[in-house]
Amino acid sequence: MKRDAKRETSIKIAESDEEIRRCFPVMKQLREKLAAEEFTKRVTEQAREGYKLAFVESGGQIVAVAGFRIYHMLATGRTMYVDDLVTDENARSHGFGEALLKWLIELSRKEKCEMFSLDSGTHRRRAHRFYFAQGMHIANYHFELAIKS
Repeated sequence: MKRDAKRETSIKIAESDEEIRRCFPVMKQLREKLAAEEFTKRVTEQAREGYKLAFVESGGQIVAVAGFRIYHMLATGRTMYVDDLVTDENARSHGFGEALLKWLIELSRKEKCEMFSLDSGTHRRRAHRFYFAQGMHIANYHFELAIKS
């Protein structure tokens, strides 16, 4: 972990509406179409399905955010899936993303998960380099189809 990530840094789960709201500016950098007025509502709805929002705070500012859930899959058993992982663009390359990823992996061990996984957009080459550097590998293709009503 780089020096900056050790300075006054804490990682915790957002539990209050205020903590969730404070995570929005960083999450918006990853989920660009997400509106501030729907963020807390959507996080709260997803929490009923097991979603949790973790954040790194350094010097009183939220610098990295991750949304994740733990569930069972036939293919992988008990799995921690990271829906969202982003470091504020002004705080990148200071170890915050690495600290959060390692915290998530350690939590998945404590929760007795057999697999830790995430998806990353095909255009996010910088993120891919980061994941490779953390010992991760590409295991699958993720296919999707937008369903319109």
